[in-house]
Order: sequence, then C-alpha cells, then structure tokens
Amino acid sequence: MWLSDGPLAAQAPAKPAAATPAAAKPAGPARLEAIKRTADGHPDLTGTYDVATMTPVERPSGVKSLTLTKEEAGALEQYEAARQVKNDAPLEADRKAPPAGGETTTGKSYLEFLERAGGGVVGGYNNFWLAGGTQLITVDGQKRSSLVMDPPDGHVPPMKPAARQRNQRFAAGGAVAPDASESAAAGPPGAFDGPELRPLAERCLLGFGNTSGPPTLPNYFYNNLKQIVQTRDTVLLLNEMVHDARVVRMNAEHAPPAIRKWMGDSVGRWDGDALVVDTTNFTSKTRYNGSGEQLHVVERFTRTDANTILYRFTVEDPETWDKSWTGEYPWKSTDEKLYEYACHEGNYSLGGMLRGARQKEAEDAAKKPTGK
Repeated sequence: MWLSDGPLAAQAPAKPAAATPAAAKPAGPARLEAIKRTADGHPDLTGTYDVATMTPVERPSGVKSLTLTKEEAGALEQYEAARQVKNDAPLEADRKAPPAGGETTTGKSYLEFLERAGGGVVGGYNNFWLAGGTQLITVDGQKRSSLVMDPPDGHVPPMKPAARQRNQRFAAGGAVAPDASESAAAGPPGAFDGPELRPLAERCLLGFGNTSGPPTLPNYFYNNLKQIVQTRDTVLLLNEMVHDARVVRMNAEHAPPAIRKWMGDSVGRWDGDALVVDTTNFTSKTRYNGSGEQLHVVERFTRTDANTILYRFTVEDPETWDKSWTGEYPWKSTDEKLYEYACHEGNYSLGGMLRGARQKEAEDAAKKPTGK
C-alpha cells in the first residue's frame, strides 16, 4: 500500500531497475523435475490460482525503483496488515452520514484510493466483503513495487493526443454516432440514454479493472481466482470475476480482421516451456487503459515451480501509445473453489442509474420557460 507520507516517504530509493525487462529466469533442474507435464511433454498449467496482491499495476508516486528493499517491503506489508485490522473493526452505530454528493477519491496514491474504496461515494462494501491482497508480489526473490516493469519508471507510456481526444469523446457519450436520419443538432447520444451505452463491466458483461484480459490483471477488491484448463489444442482461461472465459486456440491462425471480440482473438503456441498467447481483433468497446481496436497483447505463462506460474504481458497499440509496455506478476496455486459470480442477477444499480437520468431530464425540462 502506498501513501505520499507513508512508510516509503522518508526512505532512500532502492537500486534502479534495469533499462529493459529481463527474461524470466528458468526454473532450476530440481524444480523442472518437480513440474508436472502433460502427455505431449509440455508443462501442465491446469489448476486454480490466487493472484491477489497489494502491488499496483503502475508504480506509485515517490517510489523510484522496481525492486524494494527488505525494510521497505516489510514496512508496506506491516502497514497493510494494520489497515486490515482497523477496517475489520465494527462500524460506529452513530456515525455521521456521508457528505452531500458522497465521498470522493482525491488522493494521488494507491493507498489513498483503497482507504476510501471500502465506503466511499454513497456507501460501498465494508472490509468484510473485500479481499484485495495483503502481500507485495515477489519475482526472482525480490519484492516489486509495480506490475509494470518496462518502461523502467513503472508507468504506462503517455497517451497520444489523438487517443486522448478519442477517449474524451467516448467518456462524453459520443462514441456511438447518431443515426444518419437524425439531424446534426441531435448530437451524439448521452452516456445514460440506454443500457447499451454503459460500460461492459457495469452491465456485468466483463470484469472491471481488466480482470478478464488480456492482459488479465488482479482485482484489487475481491474475486482474485483464475483457473486454467489445458488440452493439446485448447487452453481455457477462466476468471472468477464475472466468470469471464477466454478460449485460446493452440497453433491456429487469427480470425479475419472483420471478426472482433470483447476479449480479442487469442491463439497460442509453446516457446520451449512457456505458453505464449497472442491476442488481436479487439473491439472498440474493450478499451483497456484507453486502447483502441489496434490493441495487441502478447502473454507468456511460465511455470517456475510446482505451485507458481510467472505471468508476463506486453501491450502495444500504435494508435494509443508511442511504444509498447510490459508487466508481470506470479500466479500462486490454491485449493480454494471458484464459484460463479452472479453479477447480473443483482445488478439493480443499472436500472437505478437510468431511472435517475430520466428523473433529471424531467426536472430540467420543468425548469425551462414555457411559451414565447
């Protein structure tokens, strides 16, 4: 966890990260012997994995290095443990009502965001329902400050001006052009004109925070299990969040460019003992980190021991960023059960938002002067 005045604020940065991401270290001979293999000789990745972590995707402000010292990592994890104890305490029965308009997240650091996430806005889940992870990721025996490892500063490259404008139009509800029969004065549809204009995660169609992938990321709130089912010709990647299932076709060709999918078209191959998944053919609705239809993601799944997969992803989109960027984090085997996430059955908020928009329109119309 990270606060601008938290455990790392007064400490000197650790040694700088390498200029380019190093390849994952192969498992040693003893570990390779312990790795279970399929009948065709490839590492068996089948299983359920817990990817919960407190390490954010991008490096927090004030943290200079990819790797943290033992003291830095210990201070952060101890801080998170204390935060969990505090947030698990019973709420005060006579606590004050939230401020008008709800609480807002104004902090610049990841921790400041999480401090408010459990009860912010108009009242979210309390800590009982959250399970975002209490440990930093460890890769090659080193604690990491971010999933992003390249660029070396741990940040996604700046977005191109045209991409920023594209995303501003999308956020304003202008991603869908008005029907040709409508007058130009009608303008684009509003963001709350109908359920189809709301984000996919809000409609319970894809997990928020890009847990569905690719790249498939941790959820910093709950539902952090991922399951792999592996056969010779197909690999299934199933996420606990919104039970998104991505099917990887092994040694196949990509679908024609006209065929677009929310999670892209994923084809796989083996590069030694690493499963490489190449995904293209995204739709304009996916928009990972503001990306467009030219998004291209390459993932590598490398078993480093009998209980761990190192997951690495490289993201590129020439219409959005000047260069590609790479991140990685470990998946740990677990015996926990992956249950169905019945999001849509309880999605009362979507109807509430649309009814609220109609009420606002009626109120605005009533305020307009009538007559000449």
